Amino acid sequence: MKVTESTSYYDNLEQMSIPELLENINREDHRVPEAVKEVISVITSLVEEIVPRMERGGRLIYIGAGTSGRLGILDASECPPTYGVPHDWVIGLIAGGDAAIRKAVENAEDDANQAWKDIQEYGFNPDDTIIGIAASGTTPYVIGGVKTAKENELLTACITCNPNSPLSQEVDFAIEVVVGPEFVTGSTRMKAGTAQKLVLNMISTTVMIKLGRVKGNKMVDMQLSNAKLINRGTLMIMEATGLDEEKARELLLSQGSVRKATEYHYKNK
Repeated sequence: MKVTESTSYYDNLEQMSIPELLENINREDHRVPEAVKEVISVITSLVEEIVPRMERGGRLIYIGAGTSGRLGILDASECPPTYGVPHDWVIGLIAGGDAAIRKAVENAEDDANQAWKDIQEYGFNPDDTIIGIAASGTTPYVIGGVKTAKENELLTACITCNPNSPLSQEVDFAIEVVVGPEFVTGSTRMKAGTAQKLVLNMISTTVMIKLGRVKGNKMVDMQLSNAKLINRGTLMIMEATGLDEEKARELLLSQGSVRKATEYHYKNK
């Protein structure tokens, strides 16, 4: 039996009080970061391969179905506003297309040929990296996608929560975060989903830092898409230059990013 489908350590959930439910869910959640810690060496090796590929123009492409697909889309969609990168640097694809982001698309995950078709809509780059995300490690959409990608000599990886899964057998780097049975048996949006989210955060954040999209500990290339981010950028410039708030804000808005504003200040000081 798959670990992700094995019976919960807890039973008679409907008889538990609300505090008991919450405490037990939290107790299980504590297992996740420890499981992620066990696979840091694999994540390290993967990121070391991704960075030079992206420096040469390759993309990072996530493929998944259901919760796993949505997590990939979430991570990909946050990269442009956070790091000021083009929308096609990190791409999230879900079985069933954009309609499946909100509602399940029947049988979409069972088509082993569709993922590669979806990837090809973004063109082909020999330096692309394809990461298949599937808690079970058995999703045909994901397995078919990474298998064909590897046949085309792309770098491939997976994030799964079952050991020795069929998905793991098809990729260059298998990240297997085994978090144990879910609190609600088989509900992989819980611990498995949390584990996948943590790993995706680690991969994309580390890649972006190594691509030079962070200075010190600041998101100096973030998009100024709302008042909160303009205020954050203003504070960054104040810290970096010693300017007062009004001048820092004016400089930020005129230059369009914290990086450009700071460089402009010191160049014209």
